[in-house]
Order: sequence, then structure tokens, then C-alpha cells
Amino acid sequence: MTQRVLIVDDHAGFRSAARALLESEGVDVVGEAVDGDDALAAADRLHPSLVLLDIQLPGDDGFAVARKLASLADPPVVVLISSRAASEVRAGLADTPAVGFLPKNELSAAAIDALLAR
Repeated sequence: MTQRVLIVDDHAGFRSAARALLESEGVDVVGEAVDGDDALAAADRLHPSLVLLDIQLPGDDGFAVARKLASLADPPVVVLISSRAASEVRAGLADTPAVGFLPKNELSAAAIDALLAR
């Protein structure tokens, strides 16, 4: 089944590049959001199966937004993303319902599939 993906990042350039990359690899990107409130509204409206969620957002950080997304009636799978190294965010990952983390420079459909297969 094809993932229905919502990309949440406050940088328009990254959202655009991530969308183009993932769509070229056959991923159905159903929307984009710029912050936590926008992500919750988009998830409620679009019902993505997967949310790629930047850790550094204005307002609530990605860890807090992941917890809020998990409380939705039909919660999406959340993968946290960041330009930071995994070692810098590992402590926060243990306290979220996110299934894992991908560095932004490693983002691809194959990397998402590999993370979800764990």
C-alpha cells in the first residue's frame, strides 16, 4: 500500500525538495504543514498514513507535536526528521510515539520503508 504522507517543516525549500524527491519515488505526498497547529489541522483534514515531522518547529517542537498527533482518533505513523545528527536527538525520541528518526539528508522512500520495516 502506498503511504499517504504529510510533510511538516517550517522551511518551504525543504518541504518543496522533500515533496519532489518522494513523489519522484512513487510516494503520495498529500500535504504540507509549517508548524504544530498546521500539522494537526492538516492531519485531521487529510488523514495521512505517515507524517514526516521536523523536530525544530516554531511553537511546539516535533516531540510535542508527535504526542498530539498520537492522540488523534486515527493517528498517523510519525517519523521525526532533522538536519541534526541522530545522536543529538536520541534522548527525545524515547519519550515520543514516533516510530523513529531520519536525518533530512538521508530522506528517501527506501529509507522510510526500511525504518517502518524495523
